[in-house]
Amino acid sequence: MSRVIRANELIALKEIAEALNSSNELEAMLNGVLNKLLQVTGLTTGWIFLMNDDERGYECPASENVPPALTAGNYALMCGEECFCIESYRNRKLEQAVNIIECKRINYAIKHGIGDTENLTHHATVPLKAGSERFGLLNVAEAGKERFSEDELALLHAVALQIGMAIKRIRLYQAQERNALLYAKLGDVIQRMNSVLEPSQLPVKAVRMIGDAFEWPNVALFTSKNEELSLWAQYKDNRIHEKWQDLELEQAGIVRTAYRDNRLVIEAHDGAACKEVLNTLGLPPSGSAAAIPLRARGRPFGVLLLSSPRNKLFEDYPEDFMYSLGDHLTLCFENMRINEQRNELALVEERNRMARDLHDSVIQKVFSLSFLAKGAEAMIADKEPAAAESLREIGALSQEVLKEMRALIWQLRPAGLENGLLPALKQYGQRIGLTVFEQAEGVMDLPRAIEEALWRIGQEALNNVKKHAGTNVAYVRVTKTETEAVLEIADRGRGFERGGKRKGRRSMGLMSMRERAEALGGEIAIASGKGMPSTIKVKIPIHIIEKQCMEEKERL
Repeated sequence: MSRVIRANELIALKEIAEALNSSNELEAMLNGVLNKLLQVTGLTTGWIFLMNDDERGYECPASENVPPALTAGNYALMCGEECFCIESYRNRKLEQAVNIIECKRINYAIKHGIGDTENLTHHATVPLKAGSERFGLLNVAEAGKERFSEDELALLHAVALQIGMAIKRIRLYQAQERNALLYAKLGDVIQRMNSVLEPSQLPVKAVRMIGDAFEWPNVALFTSKNEELSLWAQYKDNRIHEKWQDLELEQAGIVRTAYRDNRLVIEAHDGAACKEVLNTLGLPPSGSAAAIPLRARGRPFGVLLLSSPRNKLFEDYPEDFMYSLGDHLTLCFENMRINEQRNELALVEERNRMARDLHDSVIQKVFSLSFLAKGAEAMIADKEPAAAESLREIGALSQEVLKEMRALIWQLRPAGLENGLLPALKQYGQRIGLTVFEQAEGVMDLPRAIEEALWRIGQEALNNVKKHAGTNVAYVRVTKTETEAVLEIADRGRGFERGGKRKGRRSMGLMSMRERAEALGGEIAIASGKGMPSTIKVKIPIHIIEKQCMEEKERL
């Protein structure tokens, strides 16, 4: 490379800068700028190595006029063992353009007679950097040239800085483009999940939608119950599986960590925690996995587990995207819960309206009919025996109708519930043959939706005492504070196996109680054991329901 005047250097830098800005595709840009560099400097050969400081190995995405000795065997020497310049770069001993580096690869080719080196023996090496970021090396050479002047090295260093900035720009552009594509896919997945109308279908459809959209081979959805994790739905082998499978929290690996610490956990290659939980679930060996906490009202209620046989697949995904995926999935569940709650409120309101109408209108009229029939019968009993008999039948039928109507009203709105939850539960317990000891704390003015939910949960719990506890005594306590309503039902019976499970299946009654509590943002805790008394404790936040009721009234 001849040294003429500094103006030529400026022209060369200008032309190289134009080449650097000609493409947003990394390999095309590097090959283009390398070709332009050789043209403006008069050098004959060049190649570029790209490396990651966190990994061994390197790649050669660009080369120009490399001699046959180095291209033989599909560039075997170029992609083989690391040479002196790469080792110096990795050891951070190469910070600027370096002169007179004898090429180990060319010497190896000459020694073993691999091919023609075209009189190439030495090259200059320049690190590619942009600020504190490092990307690799630029190597240039000329046949028979063994030394580069200081001015030539300064020009190469300036060019290398330009290339480094271009690499950073392209990688930022590619990252933004990739993120845009990821979020576009996420938006499509969210839209499809929100179109699921059946609550029971959302878990299984969500894991399939997520797996298909992002081409992740394994997706598993966990939810927490009483500090235990349960597998709810799973997508693997291009198939979805809906099954309840409990997973001990202390044996849940990265799922436990994500849930306990409320943070994203990514694990690669042979992580023991990753293997342990995946093997437990019957998933294939994994090269990488990611556990995303599902957070509702500031605390985790479940975990979305992603896994793949590919190593380090999830390390390149932005944390914000991973958290967004988990948060939007949580939002889908929350929206569905709110819709269910609204439907339940509407149903409760309609039941109460029907109960009032039946009580205030139909029952009063039937009672009047019965009273009139009895009066008419008394007036004509001696004069018209046949008519009197018909009136007696009308009176008897009226009494039967009254009895059936009262039973129907009990189903719509239990008798006594208008006097409070606790009297209604006590009355129900007595009807099924239990002795109920009750206790109340706080003013029992509960929102209707909470009162209805606690009534249904309490009804199921008292039924369980009657059927399974081996005792006829139950203890019921209802507590109301400014923030929550609490229902506790206990017995001193023989208990049952914790969790109410039989052969891996959950008790429908216990599941129904959980669903009713969680539909209102509450939680339920069950304490029992074989041969031990049982306690069911339900907590439902009041302020959330009251706020929603006020918002509904304002909208109306």
